[in-house]
Amino acid sequence: MRQRAARDQKRLDSGAVTSPKDLEHLQRELASLAKRQGDLEDIVLEVMERRESAQERVTELTARVEAIQSKVDDATARRDAAFGEIEAERATVAKERELTVADIPADLLKLYDKIRAKEGGVGAARLYQRRCEGCRLELNITEVNDVRAAAADTVLRCENCSRILVRTPDSGL
Repeated sequence: MRQRAARDQKRLDSGAVTSPKDLEHLQRELASLAKRQGDLEDIVLEVMERRESAQERVTELTARVEAIQSKVDDATARRDAAFGEIEAERATVAKERELTVADIPADLLKLYDKIRAKEGGVGAARLYQRRCEGCRLELNITEVNDVRAAAADTVLRCENCSRILVRTPDSGL
């Protein structure tokens, strides 16, 4: 459009066009080209502003994504560290269990494992102040007397939940 406007202006200025109709037509065309060029420049400016705004938004969103990714990486590292600690603790507990199990008679261990499987992972419960900590029920006086009368190496079970009762100094006997 600029080239066409420059060419038309050159023709107008050179005096090569002598007909008044042609001169008028050239002047209208130059005015029309100038208006069209102004409109196009306005559109280009608007597009450039929108592009700049979009670029700013992209920069903002990229920064947010990087911040979120940093948080995700941090959480993943903490999770992995916690898994490592849990695995180390699990290995330690498994080793301790192996050492403890070695001193327990096989028939008692078999009973414990059977109860543990049946009762959701807890095969033995502490007797604390005449209460079974497995089912949280207090033993009646007859059960307490039976526990008192039993020998120290006798395996006692709770009549309510069937777990093995572990006697301690805090048993309330």
